[in-house]
Amino acid sequence: MKLQQITLILVLMLFISCSKQAQKMKVTYVGNAASNEGMHVWGSSPVQDKDGKTHLFAAQWSTKTQPKNFSGWFKDCEIGQYVSDSPEGPFTYVGVVVPDKDGLFNSPHNPTISNIDGQYQLCFIVNENNDLKTQRIVMYVADDLNGPWKPAKGGEADGTILRQTKNPEVWNYTARLGVSNPSLIKYKGKYLLYHKSVVRKEPKGYVYSYGVIVADNVEGPYVHNPTRVTEEKMPLEDAYAFTMKDSVYMMSRDFRGALGNRGGGLLWKSGDGYSFPAEKTVRAYEDLQHYVGEEYLKDAVSYRGKKDGHLERAQILFIDDKPAYLYLATGVQVKPGYGSSSHVFKISFE
Repeated sequence: MKLQQITLILVLMLFISCSKQAQKMKVTYVGNAASNEGMHVWGSSPVQDKDGKTHLFAAQWSTKTQPKNFSGWFKDCEIGQYVSDSPEGPFTYVGVVVPDKDGLFNSPHNPTISNIDGQYQLCFIVNENNDLKTQRIVMYVADDLNGPWKPAKGGEADGTILRQTKNPEVWNYTARLGVSNPSLIKYKGKYLLYHKSVVRKEPKGYVYSYGVIVADNVEGPYVHNPTRVTEEKMPLEDAYAFTMKDSVYMMSRDFRGALGNRGGGLLWKSGDGYSFPAEKTVRAYEDLQHYVGEEYLKDAVSYRGKKDGHLERAQILFIDDKPAYLYLATGVQVKPGYGSSSHVFKISFE
């Protein structure tokens, strides 16, 4: 075989290999999204209403709670709602959607909002009495973003849709921090709820991984897919699932700096929604400093992470069925009197 033919074959193989990877994403910084004086605002999950207004659902708690650390997120958190005429803001605080009830329904956190089949679904996590080992996932549903919100019919009376499994044949049976960080999609007629667990890693240690539960109805009941959807060799955190061009994607924090520093994120791709191979994963975004510059953050307060601004809790707003805006949380704040907040980015895919 001639050298030119070999070269052509290698180029074609490279092209085919690259085409199977997640699409590259262009990210443009817009500015601050949800913030609230005297509060930590962590993550902002966006959706548009029938009038085109953008609503954000975010975890929030007082900066006076546990002021020397960030532990208020699992002790005194609630879910707040913000609204704007534009996806780019400014956003106005509306009020509390899910209050902290303490006890067995403690500290609702990490909300993600979806609009499936003409109904809104709000998924989030709670724990029992500040104990992270008891984390579970709750689903509320509503016909209007202003409520009333009701527990999903296929869950428990309080809306609990997923607890840690008691089945030793399911991938996260060994989870040490329950189940958390839900993300819901509809794909090929099924409803898939992705979730995180911290599971045992052989021969020792633990690893952050994701799995999925599946239902025929958006309100459940849901059934475990017995195997995890991500690989042990590439841990992740805060994954947000979505569909694009007949594939399923997840955007997550690059938890261990697999493809760059730990302040950025990853874009995962799956052909069936049940397996996200590490080799198809690409870098999605960088830390906040990459977009705003070191000078902008020189006097910033870091409530969580380094001063370069780790960006976490990726959530995407779709407009005309296309991903248009990305919302990310950071523990770095430049505005006096405010805690952590979220930032908005304009995005497009090649």
